[in-house]
Amino acid sequence: MKTIKWGILGTGSIARKFASDLQFAEGSELVAVGSRSKKGADDFAAEFPVKHCHYSYEELVRNTEVDVIYIATPHNLHYENTLLCLNHNKAVLCEKPFAINSRQASEMIALAREKKLFLMDARWTKFLPHFIKLKEMIAAGMLGEIKAVLANFGFKPLPPVNPRLFEPELGGGTIMDIGIYNVFMAMDVLGKPDHIDAVMTPASTGVDEQCAILFRYKSGAMAQLFSSFSTNMATDMDICGTNGRIRLTSRFYEPSSTIEYYGDGNAEKQLIAVEKGGGGGYNYEAAHVNECLRNGLTESPVIPFADTLLLMETLDKIRQLAGVRYPADE
Repeated sequence: MKTIKWGILGTGSIARKFASDLQFAEGSELVAVGSRSKKGADDFAAEFPVKHCHYSYEELVRNTEVDVIYIATPHNLHYENTLLCLNHNKAVLCEKPFAINSRQASEMIALAREKKLFLMDARWTKFLPHFIKLKEMIAAGMLGEIKAVLANFGFKPLPPVNPRLFEPELGGGTIMDIGIYNVFMAMDVLGKPDHIDAVMTPASTGVDEQCAILFRYKSGAMAQLFSSFSTNMATDMDICGTNGRIRLTSRFYEPSSTIEYYGDGNAEKQLIAVEKGGGGGYNYEAAHVNECLRNGLTESPVIPFADTLLLMETLDKIRQLAGVRYPADE
């Protein structure tokens, strides 16, 4: 088995989680890290020893030993960081949101296609065992025809509040940070909505502090999605059909979530067993990227480019309806 050699661009908390989980993705080796500051890179390398410690992103992307780069920077930098990597012939796994808007996403994908390089939108939930099990249960008809999806995701940021949560220049607001989970999981179950409604409560910066989204479908199905930085919520999800209901317990987007199944007319819950391995969950998407690279793929069969573009276009529409604009939209 070919070992896939990883570099990580950015040294924040998500970069550390990913680095920690790489050890559980068979055939992975973390060989390099890149930061815009010497202290950031040195501190990261002290925690996760790497062969190459780079003090700029440009140094990292020029490292010939690196096969693929995981982009772990703030939302507003994903576009330029991905283009930098691709222009230096590096495969890319880009943290969510993939981009600020669909225009950026289209350019990122176009460059990957032009250069025949692997690029994937890092929606880790789609690779987690409980989510795969959920899709198997739906495919087996255990819910019948799905009529409703209900998702809530909210937390109250503790001081000192990270500027990226509320600054428009950084792609702040709940929609792009946490509401994206509600949106893509509802679309994964029900598909592209036929009609979207969205309203928000603005923060002092103009981005959404809370957002309520309603998807409507010609089939009569609906999805009710709520995200908030104003309050701590249960952060669970219900998928309801004509034959039963599945509840993903808090936190529905993480591997710690459990599956509760309620058969039609049965108030008793059945806890569905899910096999879980080591790591915090990022190892599953890393393992998928490894497999794609070993097989010479430039596009993930689980998160194809069309899926990424549809999600970004839907997020654009939601922000337009809710009245959230970023400088990058101009």
